Amino acid sequence: MGYFPVETDASPKVIHSGTPVEFSQDVVDYLSDRMASPETTPERQSALDNHIRSRIQAEIQTLRAEEEKVQQEIQRVLEKENLGREVGSTSGDGGVAQDEAKNSATLIGDLEEIRAKVDRYQSRRQLGDFPSVSEAGEAVVSCYRSNESTPLECWKQVARSRQPWPMPKRNI
Repeated sequence: MGYFPVETDASPKVIHSGTPVEFSQDVVDYLSDRMASPETTPERQSALDNHIRSRIQAEIQTLRAEEEKVQQEIQRVLEKENLGREVGSTSGDGGVAQDEAKNSATLIGDLEEIRAKVDRYQSRRQLGDFPSVSEAGEAVVSCYRSNESTPLECWKQVARSRQPWPMPKRNI
C-alpha cells in the first residue's frame, strides 16, 4: 500500500519469444505495397478532405463571430466617445444643459433650414420677375460674343444694362 513511482524508460522493450511469428504472404504483400506507394487511397483522401473542410468551416464561423463581437465593441466605444464629446463641448460653452446638446438629428434639421433659406435667397435673385434686366443682360452678352477682339465696343449695352437695376432694387 505504499507509493511506488512508475519508471518511464524511453528505450523500446524487446520481448523474445520462443515461438517464431509468421505472417501470411497477403499481409506481407499489402504492407510492402503500402510502403512502396506513400499515396493515400481515394476513400481515405476523400475522408481527410471532408474532415479538413469541416474544420475550416468551423474556424471561419468562429472568426466571423469574433469579428462581429469586435465590431460591436468598436461601435459601442465610438458611440460613448461621441456622446462624451457632445457633452464636453456643450458643458464647456457656459454650462448648457445636456438635453440641449446637438445630436445628428438636430444638425440635420438645422441643415434643412439653412438650405431652405438659401433656396429663398436664390429665388429672390432670379431675374425672371424683371424682364428688362434679363433683356439688357442678354444684349451685353451677345455684344461681347460678336465683338470678342474689341470688347470696348459694347459700352452702350453695358450702360443700358445698368439703368434697370435701380428700379428693381427699390421694389425689393
